[in-house]
Amino acid sequence: MSAAGGAFGGNRGLRPMPPEKGIFPLDHMHLCDLEKKEYLHCLKTASHQSEKCRDFSKKYLQCRMEKNLMAKQDLAELGFKGSNVENHAETITERIDN
Repeated sequence: MSAAGGAFGGNRGLRPMPPEKGIFPLDHMHLCDLEKKEYLHCLKTASHQSEKCRDFSKKYLQCRMEKNLMAKQDLAELGFKGSNVENHAETITERIDN
């Protein structure tokens, strides 16, 4: 076993750096719980067909960006290009609340 690499390899003296994309902080303060619950409810009622819940996914990502839970990024880069997505999400949210 190499003394510099440790038992499992890797350098124990350096701090690990988080990846730039892919993993983001968990919402420990529950800042986006409503948006998360709406999205999960939509997935459940749509038999987990995520394309039917794109509006909720967009709303959830917007919340995460606003609350600094992920890096701010243009939604078009994340695959959202329609402008009527927000209106559709509000309509469905009203139906869920009623």
